[in-house]
Amino acid sequence: MLAWEQKHFDRAVSDAFGFHALQLGLSQCDALAANRMPHKFMACETVPTDYTLDRPLFLTNYEALPFSDASLDLIVLPHTLELSYDPHATLREVERVLVPEGRVVIAGMEPLSLWGASKALGRGVPEFGDLISQRRIRDWLKLLSFEVQGNEMGCYRPIVHSRRWLRRWAWLDTAGRRSWPFLGSVYTLVAVKKVRGMRLLNPPFKRP
Repeated sequence: MLAWEQKHFDRAVSDAFGFHALQLGLSQCDALAANRMPHKFMACETVPTDYTLDRPLFLTNYEALPFSDASLDLIVLPHTLELSYDPHATLREVERVLVPEGRVVIAGMEPLSLWGASKALGRGVPEFGDLISQRRIRDWLKLLSFEVQGNEMGCYRPIVHSRRWLRRWAWLDTAGRRSWPFLGSVYTLVAVKKVRGMRLLNPPFKRP
């Protein structure tokens, strides 16, 4: 899963320009590795024991980010909403600190999938909180005036602990992308913050 997400994070952030980028949580994945902004930060709710990234680390509540309004150009949420105490409040906070036309990249696990079914049965992925469907995330983004510009789904293999069986099921990832792309266990969404402004109109021309 981390390998699949790393590839799509790199693709989503490589062409995002600005000055300040933030990754919220999941220090095991360097979601900003392919981004070239001069100031990149990591924010977590607790100190990661295995933190090795060469960038500033903030300890904060996801529902109250220590940044001023419209101050960040890019935010990446790798399973952050699933692990947040209040995912909708977290997304509102992301909207607050993003500049107009700023980008947010979200990764999540689809509840209507093989992995979602495994979690519902109490098997696999126990560290994740309540899974949030891609459709629900899209509704939240629309309410907050975000425009979804891209999405991907992947990880079609069932959860198994044997590397041997992981290799045997590898063909499902290729077949799933081609035959049933909407049944992927993991998704990424890329959205841009839109701000409606006023358009000034010139007065109508009148002859003297």
